[in-house]
Amino acid sequence: MRYSLLLIALAAIIYAGGNTNSTQPLGNVIKAASEFCISLKSLLPVVAMLMLIMGGVIYAAGQMLGAETRARANVWATACLTGALIAILIVVVAQPVLQTIYGDAGTISCEV
Repeated sequence: MRYSLLLIALAAIIYAGGNTNSTQPLGNVIKAASEFCISLKSLLPVVAMLMLIMGGVIYAAGQMLGAETRARANVWATACLTGALIAILIVVVAQPVLQTIYGDAGTISCEV
């Protein structure tokens, strides 16, 4: 199973890199990376906000229940907060990382 997913990902990269434009051979890959970056910047802040709200609701609900459920709710709320922080970190770091990967081959644009 693991190798089939790797094979599909590799085939997608090869297909995206098959641009006939000789001045910019990685044109399709750069375009795909730009679209991916735009998607990250538009989706992840919403997901982070929902996770923050969900973590607060879970924590508050857990405080009204028994000790074991309260401890479990604290773990779930912490997981939600951690997920929200990671989502925000990804949004901040996505463009510089993609720009570093593709370097001079093209400019990764995260603007709509």
